[in-house]
Amino acid sequence: MNDTQNKTGWITWKVIIVSPDLTFVLGGAASGKSVFAEQLVVSSGKKRVYLATSQVFDDEMQDKVQRHISQRGEGWETVEAPFDLGPILANLPPNSVCLIDCATMWLTNHLLAESDLEQAQSALLQSLRLCSAQVVIVSNEVGHGIVPDNALSRRFREAQGRLNIALAAEADLVVQVTAGLPLVLKGRLD
Repeated sequence: MNDTQNKTGWITWKVIIVSPDLTFVLGGAASGKSVFAEQLVVSSGKKRVYLATSQVFDDEMQDKVQRHISQRGEGWETVEAPFDLGPILANLPPNSVCLIDCATMWLTNHLLAESDLEQAQSALLQSLRLCSAQVVIVSNEVGHGIVPDNALSRRFREAQGRLNIALAAEADLVVQVTAGLPLVLKGRLD
């Protein structure tokens, strides 16, 4: 059994690493999902790759990125890929584990760039299927709130829901994190 402890010190999880090929970690904003996903990756003992999907357009986002880098600590190779994850996933060695943080930012990038979302999602899913490394992907659950008041927000919410459904269907392990607490929705995490 491998003990994994949250760096903030407010909760401890006991995790048996079952090494699923694809783990999907879902949760609301500031739910603890990224910290949980990072701990899964670190506990694997494999070479760690952080695939960053965000784009930094302002100081607030830069501060958030810096907090995430500090939170992760040493031992990570960071690759910035706001759009095309396929080439990076294709070149990962089998003895590595990749954390994609996050699918929500990746989708937002494509939505704002007016990409074909169905094509982008299909390409992502195919890249995940072909990846020889273990992958942990983080995403936001956005369907628990009210119906947004504008068309772009409604389009995003629908696209995020479809993406989350597709990722969960592909994943061997699906964990929802709420208030820092993991709940296994699919697979096994003891």
